[in-house]
Amino acid sequence: MSLFSIDKSRAGKVKKTLLIFSGIVILLVALTILFISPLVKYLVERYDEKYTGRQITMDWAYVNPFTGFVHFNNFKVLEVKKDTLFFSAKNVSADFSLLKLFSKTVEITELIVDYPRGVVTNKKKHFNFDDIVVRFTPDSSSLDKSSFHVNILRFKIRHGEFYYREKAIPVNYLVKDLNMESSGKRWDADTIASTFSFLSQNGKGKMKGNFTINVKSLDYRLTNSIKNFDLEIIRQYLWELINYGTFSAKMDATVKAIGNFKDPRRVDMHGRFSFIDFRLGKTVKDNYVAFDKLVIGIQRVNPIHEIFHFDSIVLRSPFLKYEEFDSLNNVEMLFGKRGSNISDVTSQTSRFNLVIEIGRYLKKLSRNFFQSQYKINTLLITNGDLKFNDFSLNEQFSVGTNSLSVRADSVNKDNKRIAVYIKSGVKPFGDLSIKLKINPKDSGDFDMYYHLNKMPASAFNPYLISFTSFPMDRGTINLNGVWNVRNGEIKSVNHVLIIEPRLSRRLKNKNFRWIPLSWAMPFVRERGNVIDYDIPISGNLKNPRFHLHDAVMDLLRNVFVKPVTIPYGIRLRTAEDAIENSLTLEWGMRQHELRNKQKHFVRTMAEFLKKNETTTITVYSKEYALKEKEQILFFEAKKKYFLSTHHRREAITNDDSTTINKMSIKDVAFMRTLKKGRGAGDTLMFTIQDKCNFYIAGNSVNTEYLKLVNERASVFREFFVKNGTVGRVRFYSSNDSIPYSGFSSYKIIYHGHIPESLQKAYRDMHELNNEAPRIKYAGDRELSELK
Repeated sequence: MSLFSIDKSRAGKVKKTLLIFSGIVILLVALTILFISPLVKYLVERYDEKYTGRQITMDWAYVNPFTGFVHFNNFKVLEVKKDTLFFSAKNVSADFSLLKLFSKTVEITELIVDYPRGVVTNKKKHFNFDDIVVRFTPDSSSLDKSSFHVNILRFKIRHGEFYYREKAIPVNYLVKDLNMESSGKRWDADTIASTFSFLSQNGKGKMKGNFTINVKSLDYRLTNSIKNFDLEIIRQYLWELINYGTFSAKMDATVKAIGNFKDPRRVDMHGRFSFIDFRLGKTVKDNYVAFDKLVIGIQRVNPIHEIFHFDSIVLRSPFLKYEEFDSLNNVEMLFGKRGSNISDVTSQTSRFNLVIEIGRYLKKLSRNFFQSQYKINTLLITNGDLKFNDFSLNEQFSVGTNSLSVRADSVNKDNKRIAVYIKSGVKPFGDLSIKLKINPKDSGDFDMYYHLNKMPASAFNPYLISFTSFPMDRGTINLNGVWNVRNGEIKSVNHVLIIEPRLSRRLKNKNFRWIPLSWAMPFVRERGNVIDYDIPISGNLKNPRFHLHDAVMDLLRNVFVKPVTIPYGIRLRTAEDAIENSLTLEWGMRQHELRNKQKHFVRTMAEFLKKNETTTITVYSKEYALKEKEQILFFEAKKKYFLSTHHRREAITNDDSTTINKMSIKDVAFMRTLKKGRGAGDTLMFTIQDKCNFYIAGNSVNTEYLKLVNERASVFREFFVKNGTVGRVRFYSSNDSIPYSGFSSYKIIYHGHIPESLQKAYRDMHELNNEAPRIKYAGDRELSELK
């Protein structure tokens, strides 16, 4: 046998031995992994409550003791002594550094949690994870301290969902698709850094960014980007503060901040915040506060160093509605009388409400704002809409702004004066402009110039009727003034001018107070048929003094001088009435039959068309639909009450109608019936209008309104039908506008010949307008006549 054959035989035996040894090692490793994995699963589930206080389950576990890799599948943790889920994850994986164990360090090089789902519950500031925090927080007073240290070098959460629930309010909010990656934390370091991203509850909005926090000092650094984020969680906390209503808003933001969680004023930030489609109100369609967009561009905010520098604050299409009811207003209805709902929450120190906490944070953040170095490069409000409704009267009063704009450039504490410009239309009619120049260092040092023009006196009829019984159907109010305020001391001149004021017929109702305005009007009105007073104001902002010397002297002058000018006044009123009665037919509320004077007017017009065959007229029907329907509603509700209290079902008589008309809409017995009747349990019916509408039910108001409009047109046309001139009468209706006079009316335009009496009245008015008592108001009168 050769030497080569012997070596070859030995090599084969060695190779075989190595293969057998390797197989045994692999088998031992496989068996170790195979048996240790279920053993770990068993031990975790066996001693879970002993060491964690929670029941833990999983489908299977994989543990590699040689590489330090651990994996749990379908990992679940239950609530304390409950079978409800606290936390779950599809996969939980961790890589342990085995060599570090020899240096008494448990080091997880990577911890990954896939598809976690967690539930955080808050009950009176006690969370459902408090027991875990207490169990694993080292006892600082204990002498028996562990010699082991824990490091986590990398931590990842992928596609998580976390629910936040607060039972007291209640709050149920979901964070979707949470992804987080952190560099972890070493035992000898206090800083944690992480990136994150997640979706809002509806899955449309997104928030992402990164943060660094020092767990010992609670210093932080944050960079955040928010896009189309739904503020649903605000709505849920707001629900605790309001009695009813809806809220919705979205948010965009890019912000960088450095601060400290212990002191909210220790923050230094810059960025941009946008709040979009903000809505707070009674219902989705009935808002109290709203705006399309609020953009706040921050150059730098640092409260500690008293720096508040804003690039711009822009508010687009804001809406604000304030309403007075019989007892409270819409704000008190929402938040409780004098804000009792808010005070109930703030008075309980153990109570947490996110809305309140945000308010407190902003209050601390902006403390001493006006004493700081503040700067706003651009302050702008566009297309604003402010409304005031008063339902506490016998009929609704409503006034508002139209396209309100506020502009202020370079709002800077270093400037001597800050100029603010306010312009708006006024609903239903009018224009408002205000120019304000204020000392940024002293709010009691400013100059203000204001003008309110072309406001119809009839707009205030709800107040005039309630307190005097006399409405106005003509008159234009112009107000302007100058305020110079220094150190809170006022020096002001205010000019009140009412062009062509005229009272209408007295309205009789048990709830209307009576003041003889028809007697007083000749003394407060000057010869040019205007009310023109200067009212100086002095004193200070806390205690202003009104000086009525000019008004009193004008009143005395009219008492002694006006009797001499009575012929001029008669001539003026004759010309005005001739024009008015030739071109306008005014309807009282719910009036459907012509009064004798009106019959004469229409008959004369029809006879003029008969004599002048080339002349035609156009009639513009201006129905005050809103007020007409309101009065029909009140009448129908009172009629139903009247018939029920008199146990009758037949049609009412003319005497019954008169009785119902004189009955107050605020009659105590009637109001009690509305509260007890159909729909009385609806707590959102705050106004007498809502209650009456629900009380009568059906669509009778619209039916009666259309009947009223048709009856008016019929009695008007009747005169022209009888004499065969109806073909030369063109009729146009407008039911959506608000008449300047405050009453429904027919406006008549002649085409062709004009009645001689009307021509003479125009000549007289032209002559009167150019005489001394009226010529100085020519410009104001022209603006008034444009309406």
